[in-house]
Amino acid sequence: MKIVREPQVLLGMLEGGEFVGKLQNEMNAALTALNEAAGPKGKAAGHVTVKFGLKVEAGMVTITPDITAKKPKEEFGSSVFWVTEDGDLSTQHPRQSDMFDGPREIRDRDAG
Repeated sequence: MKIVREPQVLLGMLEGGEFVGKLQNEMNAALTALNEAAGPKGKAAGHVTVKFGLKVEAGMVTITPDITAKKPKEEFGSSVFWVTEDGDLSTQHPRQSDMFDGPREIRDRDAG
């Protein structure tokens, strides 16, 4: 009778030996995503979880492994707009005149 006591042996036997390769692929994908998200000086966090579903029936155990991974979400840059009195978006502050629209008409100070 062959007894399986070491977890690494069990991992190597699951799915006819193919589960370990799937786990390695998921680890590599998570590390690649984390590395890209962190950039050269940033930080990123995630995890890879292995879960074993166990079902015992008539003295026999069925083990069903599962892999889940949490990878960082893609970050998007923000954009700034102003809201007009009508509720529209504007790329210019609604209370400031555009200095690039050309010359403005100048009113005479003495004219009342």
